Amino acid sequence: MKNSLFIKKTGQGPNLVLLHGWGLHGDIFEPVLHLFEEYFQVHVLDLPGFGRSVCDNETYDLDYVLKKVLEVVPNNAYYLGWSLGGMLGMALAIRFPKKVKGLISVAATPRFIKSEDWPTAMQAETLDGFQQQLVEDFRGTLIRFLAIQTLGSQTQQQDIQYLKDITFRFGEPAPKALSGGLEILHQTDLRDGLQNIKCPWLQLYGKNDSIVPAKALDAIASLHPKSHQHLFNRASHAPFISHPHDFFHICKNFLEMLQEADENETLNQAEHSN
Repeated sequence: MKNSLFIKKTGQGPNLVLLHGWGLHGDIFEPVLHLFEEYFQVHVLDLPGFGRSVCDNETYDLDYVLKKVLEVVPNNAYYLGWSLGGMLGMALAIRFPKKVKGLISVAATPRFIKSEDWPTAMQAETLDGFQQQLVEDFRGTLIRFLAIQTLGSQTQQQDIQYLKDITFRFGEPAPKALSGGLEILHQTDLRDGLQNIKCPWLQLYGKNDSIVPAKALDAIASLHPKSHQHLFNRASHAPFISHPHDFFHICKNFLEMLQEADENETLNQAEHSN
């Protein structure tokens, strides 16, 4: 398929799609990938313009990214999305509920930018500053943004070194993807749509996260009271890097609970049909 996204499939079992955050690519999930692939068929993709995926001539906005993702992923899957990827997962569950069997969002929020009615979020000026700096020194700007994600982590030095090592593994991200991705973070507000997420939803956060503050958890939970939440007490914005085994086991337990519910529903339907 022309200009389709790069996607790597590994493991066997139920379909699990991994969506990475801004500025990176699918290999960011390496600390947990080998754990997930023992139980799931994992679909790891690079979003448009990042890693091994290219951009085309379309406007780089939320609709475009969702469309490109849906071109390469299974029709019915569990989704795990981190940061921007978590926001994409929410949007997919809202707009295409039959395609998302279950959702795990990691360090993600329906609105990344602070406003009068959403006080515990990132200042718009901070993101504006990154957008302006991208033009002058996008490598340095990207590294600084990644460094913010590790602040407060129990393993901060190792985390930032890992992010630095992996960021440019496949060359530099497309400038269009960097600026477009920041614009998605800046403009997207999914709060009104969260009530339309019908699939089971687990939200994972780091207590020391400076991008999605722990103080926002109650506000996010109030928009979808049936969702589940877990807070990693010594983690920051990337708990799957700092606490890979704990992270995996929490996700696995949640997904196995969903699988068991699916199997029971299938059995009940078969009994009623007889």
